[in-house]
Amino acid sequence: MCTPDIKVFWRAVLVLTGVVILNPVVIAANVPENFRVVDGMAIYLGVMPAQIVRGHPRTHPEARMHGGVPIAGYRDHIVVALFDNTTGQRIQDAQGTGSVMEIGRGSEQKRLEPMRIADSVTYSNYFDIPGNNIYHIKVQIRRLGVPGSVEAQFTHRHFND
Repeated sequence: MCTPDIKVFWRAVLVLTGVVILNPVVIAANVPENFRVVDGMAIYLGVMPAQIVRGHPRTHPEARMHGGVPIAGYRDHIVVALFDNTTGQRIQDAQGTGSVMEIGRGSEQKRLEPMRIADSVTYSNYFDIPGNNIYHIKVQIRRLGVPGSVEAQFTHRHFND
């Protein structure tokens, strides 16, 4: 026969067990979608509206990158920053491509061009991410003098106003 104290004890054990088992799921759900480490390379992804760049004066370096800010289409600017995950050093000798795929549709692939601002290099280009949807963004990076390439895929939830 169970006394009330034993019932409370077993309920507490069950609750604690559930918390321990489910905690990794909660932690995994909170992993940022804009960061990956692949083969020792830390890859940070940024997606920002092209309107931010359109606001720069024509003499500003960002206003001229990638052949100039597109007037129509290509509403978003994808920026990738690369670091050596062990040393924290910024990787500035890479070449890459990026592709954006809306789920259930085709993808658009472009070269990620080096962009030097304030003595730091990132890799970027304009892409058309038109709707409030979920997109897969894939980057493929090659370092000069290093065999092979690194590939990372991100899930991006895009919301336009």
